[in-house]
Amino acid sequence: AYLHRECENQVIHRDVKSSNIMLDENFNAKLGDFGLARQIEHDKSPEATVAAGTMGYLAPEYLLTGRATEKTDVFSYGAVVLEVLTGRRPIEKDLNVQRQNVGANPNLVEWVWGLYKEGKVSSAADLRLEGKFDEGEMWRVMVVGLACSHPDPDARPTMRLVVQMLIGEADVPAVPKSRPTMSFSTSHLLLSLQDTLSDCNTLALNSSRSSSWSVPEHNVVIRSDDDHLV
Repeated sequence: AYLHRECENQVIHRDVKSSNIMLDENFNAKLGDFGLARQIEHDKSPEATVAAGTMGYLAPEYLLTGRATEKTDVFSYGAVVLEVLTGRRPIEKDLNVQRQNVGANPNLVEWVWGLYKEGKVSSAADLRLEGKFDEGEMWRVMVVGLACSHPDPDARPTMRLVVQMLIGEADVPAVPKSRPTMSFSTSHLLLSLQDTLSDCNTLALNSSRSSSWSVPEHNVVIRSDDDHLV
């Protein structure tokens, strides 16, 4: 919330994940690794860049357009919330873990949404808890995680609201039982594509004095869980 709203310029982290969150001696969370972070003016549309980060934490619209916003950070935070809730990785490669959860989807967000649809909140809990948890709190955390991981960025809460929901100062939102099939709203897609086209036109104009020029391909830089670029 501080990075998005209270800094002089808005800071988009672009790589929010569990391995970048540290705890101090009082168990206060600290976000680290700002190597991919970008600063933009508040309420200004971000420029398209090379999409970078760790699979499983990346918002669908960011992968498509390369435009990181505060809502792409919110999506990543939602994946972290569900990771803490379940004890599973956002993309589970361990077949043993998948076998422990019958019919488990390797994609964490999709798997949790399926359990939410069936009303099996307790089935999403980390098995190491051995059932020793408050189901009401488990439900609240699950819904907050799913709201943050909503495919439509316009439907995701702000991080300030997320904090209020987690500490009980705000009600959790109504999350659809089935995960929406649309990656994000049509209006958001059109605006993103228009901005991308504008960037390409600007590039062409600035390169008109050159005898030849080309628009770089849209690349994605993916970080693995051990923080090596792959």
